[in-house]
Amino acid sequence: MSKKISSVNNNVIKNLAKLKQKKYREKTGLYLIEGFHLVEEALKAGEKFIYLLGTEEALLHLAKKFSINLESKNVLEINTLVASHLTSTKNSQDIFMILKISQPQNYHFNFGKWVLLDHLADPGNVGTIVRTVDAAGFDGVVLAPESVDIYNPKTQRAMQGSQFHINLIMENLPTVIKEMQDNAIPVYASLLDQNAKQLPEFEKVPQVGIVIGNEAHGVTTEIAKLSNEKLYIPIKGQAESLNAAVAAGIIIYYFS
Repeated sequence: MSKKISSVNNNVIKNLAKLKQKKYREKTGLYLIEGFHLVEEALKAGEKFIYLLGTEEALLHLAKKFSINLESKNVLEINTLVASHLTSTKNSQDIFMILKISQPQNYHFNFGKWVLLDHLADPGNVGTIVRTVDAAGFDGVVLAPESVDIYNPKTQRAMQGSQFHINLIMENLPTVIKEMQDNAIPVYASLLDQNAKQLPEFEKVPQVGIVIGNEAHGVTTEIAKLSNEKLYIPIKGQAESLNAAVAAGIIIYYFS
């Protein structure tokens, strides 16, 4: 079995626990995921981990499914005390993975179906949208830099492993929209505006960019102006609006 760590004061553990904070993720270029489902999805996707940490029982359980060398230097056995120190959840599954933050460099938006997130602030909404994009077979999600941190533990859990299946890119939306339009990809901004074109009126295009706005304020004026069309989901009852992730899901599947 791998090296054992039993103290929360161990330097490696102290540094890894800091990854729960955004400033340390940015400083190190690393992030932490936990739980069997996320760790297994990362392994299935062929992600190269910096560290794999778990209790003896958790590591043995994982090793039964995957070809993991438990003697490797980057596989660390921990106890439940250390697991409790690393976890961001109420009930830890005692298995953790440290991965490198890897944003695609110079990605070209010249094809495909995309969702663009304009200042979304809720980790649950972002995670749900990422999962829906994955389920619908879209190419990926583009997040404005002001959107929620996709590497924070809450967002990672909400994405349920879909982050390993699609492109997740942080980029300024005006730049992305211009490139999409230059490549004949129409960009539609979802707005709470009854004067906008209603969803059923849109043609099912083979390539598309869909903009979803902030939960409280919607799509920014600048981004709405840059879009090809403003899109409205008809509301038939008394509710004022739809949750951002629900609205995204309806539009995504309309164009899937």
